Amino acid sequence: MTGSPKARTGWWQAIAYRREAWRAHVRRTGECKETEPPGPPPHPFALLPWLLLGMGAFSNLFQGETPNPLLGGLGVLTFNSCYIYVAVRAFVKEKRESLSTRVALVVMALVTIGLALGYGGSWVLFFPLLGLATGASLRGLPLKTAGVVLAVVAGAVAFHHEGWGGLDTAYATWISTIVTAVILSLSEAVRELRAAREELARQAVDQERLRFSRDLHDLLGHTLSVIVVKSEAARRLAPARLDAALTQIADIESVGRQALTEIREAVTGYREGSLATELDRAHSALTAAGVEPSVHRAGAPVEPQTAALLGWVVREAVTNVVRHSGATRCEITVSGTPERVSLTITDNGTGTTGTGTAGTDTAGTDTAGTGTGLTGLRERLAAAGGSLTAGPGRRGGFTVTAELPVEPGFPGPGRPGAVVAFPAPAREVPSLQAGSTLGP
Repeated sequence: MTGSPKARTGWWQAIAYRREAWRAHVRRTGECKETEPPGPPPHPFALLPWLLLGMGAFSNLFQGETPNPLLGGLGVLTFNSCYIYVAVRAFVKEKRESLSTRVALVVMALVTIGLALGYGGSWVLFFPLLGLATGASLRGLPLKTAGVVLAVVAGAVAFHHEGWGGLDTAYATWISTIVTAVILSLSEAVRELRAAREELARQAVDQERLRFSRDLHDLLGHTLSVIVVKSEAARRLAPARLDAALTQIADIESVGRQALTEIREAVTGYREGSLATELDRAHSALTAAGVEPSVHRAGAPVEPQTAALLGWVVREAVTNVVRHSGATRCEITVSGTPERVSLTITDNGTGTTGTGTAGTDTAGTDTAGTGTGLTGLRERLAAAGGSLTAGPGRRGGFTVTAELPVEPGFPGPGRPGAVVAFPAPAREVPSLQAGSTLGP
């Protein structure tokens, strides 16, 4: 770089200031990841200075050294016009591959061959210019074919005028064609990769937000349902059985404190699953709601990640039973094989999960796929290689069945689509005292 040391220092300070300003803007607005500014896009002006290669032909025209200068000037004007047209359109894929661009290239080739054959000398340098335009506008097999043909034709024409020394023109034409194509292709690839990286970053943020919304729904939906059920029980028991009502109120306080703990741990994302805890909580919630629970477990212990997902299913399904089914009995069965583990939750209620028809999950959910309730659980299990089905049972009521591989393929923490489960805390929800009921 030319210039005094003081000027060079000022130039580098300007670059550093621009970089820091960009980073401050990113931190302040959060518009994109904190990366270096992408810089200006490729522009056709980058190819226009190469038209100076034709200055020798202009000089011949103005000095009267060219026979039939009118024809030569018309050829130069046509070539330059087509060159500018191709250069402008070469940086947009749709325009670059259009028929008009290819026609302009053909016209340039015919004019170049005619001028080089007719005049020789400096006019032969239009071949490297033609190679630049060709490399900018063609890709793939057409580029290879056109590059070879141009080099051969340029070498033949130059050999006709200058003998073996003219073969340098063939080499220059080939190099200008290939190097231009390589540089522009690399520039396009870098920008496409940068755009893809930014899109992946946006998708990762969206998926993380969706994951957290699922966790928050599943976490608070069950806890609030337990609080509502126990509040109703306390209200009904208060007139006749004050001690039992106070027990329910103490349970509400305990559940509320546990909810606070769960929210804090959910935000940090460092919770470990416990299917056994969820089953105990389900037993307590069902009992408080006047639903007879029946829990059966068989098979070997499951992996923590699998247990976490199954715990979510238990939580969501039991919440639906308590809130919507009108059932008097609920059966939870966990069974497994060496390859897969299965969870089935069946009730004898109305055969719906809410106000909708059978088979929909409306416990605060949206079957259009908003990522909550059974819809969100179905997506979680599918991401881990499992499945979830929900619908009316064969003997009435409603059945939710979840299946997972013993060792599901969970995405890594922090990656797009990562599954982070936040099951119940270690402390169990207190159940109703023996002999207490929902009615007075």
